[in-house]
Amino acid sequence: MINQYIFKSYDIRGIYPEQLNESTAFEVGRGFVKHTNAKKVVVGYDARLSSPELFRSLSEGIISQGADVYFIGRVPTECVYFSVGNYDFDAGIMVTASHNPKEYNGFKMVAKKGKHIEIIKGADLLSTIEKNVYEDKTKGKVYEKDIWQEYVNHILSFIDLKEINNFKVVIDASNGVIGKVIEKIEDKLPIEITKINFEPDGNFPNHPPNPLEKGSSDQISAEVKKQKANLGFIFDGDADRVYLITEDGNFIKADITLILLAKYFLQRNPGAYIAHHVTCSKAVPEFIKKWGGKPIRTKVGFFYIQQGLIEKKGIMGGELSGHYCFRDNFYADSGMIAFLTLLQIISRDSRKVSEIMKEITPYFKDPEINFEIEDKEAVMEKIKSKYSDGNQDFLDGITVEYKDWWFNVRPSNTEPLLRLTIEADTKDLLEEKKIELSEFINL
Repeated sequence: MINQYIFKSYDIRGIYPEQLNESTAFEVGRGFVKHTNAKKVVVGYDARLSSPELFRSLSEGIISQGADVYFIGRVPTECVYFSVGNYDFDAGIMVTASHNPKEYNGFKMVAKKGKHIEIIKGADLLSTIEKNVYEDKTKGKVYEKDIWQEYVNHILSFIDLKEINNFKVVIDASNGVIGKVIEKIEDKLPIEITKINFEPDGNFPNHPPNPLEKGSSDQISAEVKKQKANLGFIFDGDADRVYLITEDGNFIKADITLILLAKYFLQRNPGAYIAHHVTCSKAVPEFIKKWGGKPIRTKVGFFYIQQGLIEKKGIMGGELSGHYCFRDNFYADSGMIAFLTLLQIISRDSRKVSEIMKEITPYFKDPEINFEIEDKEAVMEKIKSKYSDGNQDFLDGITVEYKDWWFNVRPSNTEPLLRLTIEADTKDLLEEKKIELSEFINL
């Protein structure tokens, strides 16, 4: 029996082995080949303890349907994306549960579509698996593929190494898989790196693999200050998300970091489209326009950022969760390209990182607040009515904008939750509106 719960909107994730086990991995493998008609599938895995076993069963499922597996080792998720985009592979699967706690594992799945890669949704794959219609095939084979040299050349092509300053940089690998990449390029970078949590360890002994979880960035913040470093970076477990730490140890929200990245890519591509989602700071589209770009506003979720960019032929985009995707990376996300780009654009500025950030953070915004609500639609209607004097739109939930503040409320697709984001021109106004809306939602 397959646990349907683990087949999410855009990937597969569950607790190992209770929800996701080797038997399920086999079914995912053969269902994936049936669903995509792939002949060559590239596969990698992360540092989680169950990843090697799940990889073996997944591969058995893939080759049972006549496709070949090309194994690229323990790698960041973006290496699978790069491999699908750069080589003649039809599709790829990364064995990972991304930033989830250590007891989880899962699969991120993509297929080649023209010049970009397309996300294969977990929910779509489930429908193929449940049909259970397979033909006898001559078994495929499992090969090993070394992508490192071409992958390193690819990510370094986004920057000019001569422009990077001799910074002192602290990097927290979160006991995930980014350490190997850093070690392969550090001799090319004119920076002094202090490494923490570089040993891949699926127990994640030092902090959770999610940098957004409370306490996860405490260690790097302290280390940046101790080393008197210029800046720091913390990656999540599968290294597709990266966050910036200032020289005084402050954790920078991903939408503000997006503004910096937008500046860099607009300098290289004047007038280009940049994608962001509805709960990003309003500073994001303001600065994109200021620097001559065109903002694309999308629903929350990396899938929508990617789709918006593809439709508009945009140059790059990002979201609050720390994913940044790039046109010249097959419209896929990459923590390493974001990391390298940030090094270069910060090098072009003589100010401290905290001073750069202050300029592009003109508003006050707290993290998203979740409310447990059974009748989400009824509450949404109440909000729509109460705040009818504001400028409303319904791209994702309801967004209401006033002269000096705005908010978004959107329902979770999978849980009885309403998610609230508020931003205001002053800290006092933010606090006032947070209390007002929280009390109204909880009535």
